[in-house]
Amino acid sequence: MIDIPNINTDRLTLRAPRAEDVPAFAAFYASDAARFVGGPMTEAETWRYLCQVIGHWGMRGYGRWIVTLRDDDAPIGLVGLHNPLDWPEAEVGWYIWSGTGKGYAVEAGKAARAHAYDTLGWTTVVSMIAHGNDASVGVATSMGAQREEDYQHPVYGAMGVYRHPGPEALA
Repeated sequence: MIDIPNINTDRLTLRAPRAEDVPAFAAFYASDAARFVGGPMTEAETWRYLCQVIGHWGMRGYGRWIVTLRDDDAPIGLVGLHNPLDWPEAEVGWYIWSGTGKGYAVEAGKAARAHAYDTLGWTTVVSMIAHGNDASVGVATSMGAQREEDYQHPVYGAMGVYRHPGPEALA
């Protein structure tokens, strides 16, 4: 088993992905809301993707969490740390599919970033954002991230790079 820590914020729990999260995750990936993050996908493709999310924890020792409300274990998003081989560096990213507009992505993103800095000892992190994903840009800038030059991804094309303040700047 991979040890994936739980993180609690004022309103949210970040926890390990589970098989029972697939229907909510698949509903998100079947919707237009997933167009900026590789969607749409079928339920079977979403299953494989969630398995990759879990595998990232085993390969890197960190990864992304399912986000739930603290008083309800139903998944509302996926947030965390991500660093596949075709990324220029490690990132903090977010997908919130239920309860959007309530600040959940910022709250969960800050918790994931704090884990990167305080637990993993990172000194920098970026967010990679598809062009046109204005909501995600809003989350990144709300977290204090600053726009840098684009990264040309071999599959997804040009992506905006948003550098987050380091741990010293947040202290």
